[in-house]
Amino acid sequence: MNLAIVGATGVVGREFIKVIEQRGLVFDSLRLFSSARSAGSSVTVCGKDYIVEELTEDVGEGIDIALFSAGGSTSLHFAPIFAKKGVLVVDNSSAWRMEPGVPLVVPEVNPGAAAAHKGIIANPNCSTIQSVVALKPLHDAYGLKRVVFSTYQAVSGAGINAIRDLQEGMLGKPPAHFKHPIAGNLIPQIDSFTDSGYTKEELKMIHETRKILGLPSLRVTATTVRVPVVNGHSISVNVEFERAFDLAELREVLRAAKGIEVMDDPAAGLYPMPITASGRDEVFIGRLRRDDSVESGLNMWCVADNIRKGAALNAIQIAELMF
Repeated sequence: MNLAIVGATGVVGREFIKVIEQRGLVFDSLRLFSSARSAGSSVTVCGKDYIVEELTEDVGEGIDIALFSAGGSTSLHFAPIFAKKGVLVVDNSSAWRMEPGVPLVVPEVNPGAAAAHKGIIANPNCSTIQSVVALKPLHDAYGLKRVVFSTYQAVSGAGINAIRDLQEGMLGKPPAHFKHPIAGNLIPQIDSFTDSGYTKEELKMIHETRKILGLPSLRVTATTVRVPVVNGHSISVNVEFERAFDLAELREVLRAAKGIEVMDDPAAGLYPMPITASGRDEVFIGRLRRDDSVESGLNMWCVADNIRKGAALNAIQIAELMF
């Protein structure tokens, strides 16, 4: 496999490299691309130094698969150029996720969808990824009727400048990235608002969940909130099922599912937290309990490393599916 990383010097790009090294991903050649600002710098991968190249329309030849994490506008422009040169693009931006004919893939959930690609496979939103990993086995067992997401999303999901806002805000400095202070605060806005009153982040979770699970009519709603945590997204997931369930059996359904670790002993203080998930591949599930306000209702707490499973790892798992 001749591999490329586009956006190699960014937060997710560097996580791509870390995951490649830790998983022992085998490649014959590797090329690293970035904007002109970072081109010429040196990055070490698997003990070898690589010079970062500027991304231009002339590159792409001889590459089998390219992992993109360079923003939506870059992906919209360059992904088709790479694809026309025979490169399979796995794109981490939101640019292609809802495009008809572009698979939106979480390998634990819908691996078969990847085979229908036409040169581009989209990596879902970070919060959506961890949510559908948890929801898929439950849907298979009990049938999803309605889902309510309430997210508590770490600043790393908004990039290095957002992390800096939190760090400097703890020192009393004003925000430079967010509209409001994030240190000691919660911001009930991720991405811009639409005419519906929902943010684009909330609509991503709604529409992507339906597409990945193949449930276009599923009733889904979401509220997404930025919290003063560096890394690791947490989500309160409220589910109403079509069929009755036994809670002990449901817990075992989750334990048996790929990519999930159940941490559910509240009496012993055992439940997932962002610090639990940081640097880990798994989606962690806890606080499993009935929602008695509806028939066959469930509340659960879902935590994952948003930069790892929510971005880099999922993209590399897609690459592993294809090569």
